[in-house]
Amino acid sequence: MDIVTLLQCLRPHVTATTLRPCSRITYALLVMTGRVTMLGLARWAGKGGSYRTVQRLFSTVLPWATLFWVFFRQHIYCPEDVYVLAGDEVVVTKAGKTTHGLDRFFSSLYGKPVPGLAFFTLSLVSIQARHAFPLRVEQVVRSAAEKAASKAKADAKKPQALGATRRPGRPKGSTNHPKATVTFTPELVRIKAMLTAVLQLITTVLSVTYLVLDGHFGHHNALQMARQCALHLIAKLRCDAALYLPYTGPYAGRGPHRKYGCKVDYDNLPVQYLKETTVEKHIQTRLYQMPLLHKECAQPFKVVILAKTNLRTQARAHVILFSSDLDLPYAPLVDYYRLRFQIELNFRDAKQYWGLEDFMNVTPTGVTNAANLSLFMVNVAYRIRADIHARDPDYSVLDLQADCRGAKYVEETIQMLPEKPEPVL
Repeated sequence: MDIVTLLQCLRPHVTATTLRPCSRITYALLVMTGRVTMLGLARWAGKGGSYRTVQRLFSTVLPWATLFWVFFRQHIYCPEDVYVLAGDEVVVTKAGKTTHGLDRFFSSLYGKPVPGLAFFTLSLVSIQARHAFPLRVEQVVRSAAEKAASKAKADAKKPQALGATRRPGRPKGSTNHPKATVTFTPELVRIKAMLTAVLQLITTVLSVTYLVLDGHFGHHNALQMARQCALHLIAKLRCDAALYLPYTGPYAGRGPHRKYGCKVDYDNLPVQYLKETTVEKHIQTRLYQMPLLHKECAQPFKVVILAKTNLRTQARAHVILFSSDLDLPYAPLVDYYRLRFQIELNFRDAKQYWGLEDFMNVTPTGVTNAANLSLFMVNVAYRIRADIHARDPDYSVLDLQADCRGAKYVEETIQMLPEKPEPVL
């Protein structure tokens, strides 16, 4: 597929002077080998993609959120599909001291905080296509106050000295606080602003009901943040979350009506809430669905518990998923949360093929352009491969790069011939 034609839908939102080098750089990303840096892009871009041109493009402020959406709407969007929003953070390791936003972020790949950059991404996940499409990427830059609050929270989790234990009971002078009134952390403020901008952008074309986040956002504040954006949250709770069944017994005759019933015992879940039992090899999986309450949340939510048992050793483990939509059945809830992992595959492709781990830009604009370009290429590669998947479902990104690189070599070889061949060749 011709890259210039593919990117022509972006023409109303960027100038022709910007679109031409974008096309050359996109082509270079498809054919190049080695690390994806500005120098590498300039070597493979060919005519119209000099190093100075690449530098100029990476220092240009581009409306990436609009470009993501326009490309998705023009080439990927299917009106018959159902979409959910998924969000996650990717950490990119970086050395040095001058890169914009450089800090220590926790990396799940390393299992510890590492020096690098973090980017939060919102993606549209297609239920039918089983694929995630990045829609908005923003760098996580923590303020000094946010760093201090994070450090204080970490220090509070450390074990205290024996003589520093707090007296039992409620502290003197403490008052009740409405559960629905929450104070968002800077992280949730950033995500809420991203959600609001995305919803304003896509609302005239498609409607999204659910926001899927990982276990880091399995708490009351994230739930309220999603509800304020008119979305239902789907996330994971801690395995030791204190959940309660609604009280269904008789009224005591005095005082307020009792709200909380028995606390959920994850080793002895009520049989009446069992929805499905499957056995794969020697692992038995049971799915329970029930409306439960948490004392820190103002509203009940639908909970699905996946209880796994090793039939050989009788070892048990469980995962707790929840949604603020009380009418959502258990099967879609589990399926939507599983599809959240597609955004992780996007991060893998962006790092492995499109330079998310390789860029050396240090300015705010350069870092933003490099990260957005790498994730934008995820959508471009999907669109190009979609035409070939009809006859070759196993056609991968490596196959795409091999085809484009082969065409590049043939083009360069023809230009080296002393006489030009027939046009049909």
